[in-house]
Amino acid sequence: MTPVETVVAIAVPLEAEHVERIRAVDPSVTVLYEPDLLPPERYPADHTGDPAFRRTREQEDRYWALLNSAQVLYGIPNENPGGLARIVASNPHLQWIQAMAAGAGGTVKASGLDTEALGKLKITNSAGVHALPLAEFSALGVLNGFKRTAELARDQAAKTWPEVRTPTRLVSGSHLVITGLGEIGLETARIARALGMTVSGTKRTVEALDGIKEVTDNDGLAGLLPAADAVVNTLPGTPYTEKLFNHDIFAAMKPGTVFVNVGRGTVVDEDALLEALDNGQVSYACLDVFAVEPLPADSPLWNHPGVMVSPHSSALSAAENRLISDRFCSNLRIFLDGGDLPHLVDPVHFY
Repeated sequence: MTPVETVVAIAVPLEAEHVERIRAVDPSVTVLYEPDLLPPERYPADHTGDPAFRRTREQEDRYWALLNSAQVLYGIPNENPGGLARIVASNPHLQWIQAMAAGAGGTVKASGLDTEALGKLKITNSAGVHALPLAEFSALGVLNGFKRTAELARDQAAKTWPEVRTPTRLVSGSHLVITGLGEIGLETARIARALGMTVSGTKRTVEALDGIKEVTDNDGLAGLLPAADAVVNTLPGTPYTEKLFNHDIFAAMKPGTVFVNVGRGTVVDEDALLEALDNGQVSYACLDVFAVEPLPADSPLWNHPGVMVSPHSSALSAAENRLISDRFCSNLRIFLDGGDLPHLVDPVHFY
């Protein structure tokens, strides 16, 4: 029996070599890929592409005709909530979208689509693809805080050689608390343990995990913090994590705690963080994500001596497109075989 054709459309910038790997998954797969309809990448894994890119009227019609003829999309159209809302409304054959982001729930929520509309298709995120670079960045943040690199940089800029040397802190033997022991959190824990740290953390479903000293849910977070020398947040932005790190949570930390955020900025009450930085409860904050992005120019976080600002770039690596296309090829095989796709975005909780 002739296999049923599955049409995949590439909706976001992607190198041709990765497209060919998608085509090779199965003879029944037809991949629609017209690179002239996609904005050029400004850097590796630039899924949005050059904002100056404009399609002609004819190209715009071709782009949407291509997407509307597919059952599967690689990427959310135009990589924005409006594109998602439009394709769901215009393509009745659409069954599955592979999103580029690990935290695609925010885009899905912002699309304004109701539960009924979202229930007609599957949206998978790229959770786990970014685990290693985010874990490495988290280790950087912890090391920066323990080794006083911000102070060293200031002294170097001022050509200051202090008469009294200040000791640094040992990472080995210290304790780390990770909020969100998913793929990113567990990879962070692996690297932390390699540095000699012990690790506890939170998980939505509380269960024993190898190498993790104590696991609780977010309601038990305050109980973990008095023992923490450093805290790493990997949680996504959902109604349940909104401003989880508030005044009370920062107050539960012991003085001098190092704080790293590679999850979502909405998980942190930034006013409460600034207060904790100013009163010494937090000695150093390494932040890759913020409640509003780009970080507004008038935010005190820019100039705070105990803060490192990273422009939501810590997950990026030259290997990202390859890793996401690897994930997509694996998922496509599962989809063709009628299996359950992993890393589905919850259409209710947007997680």
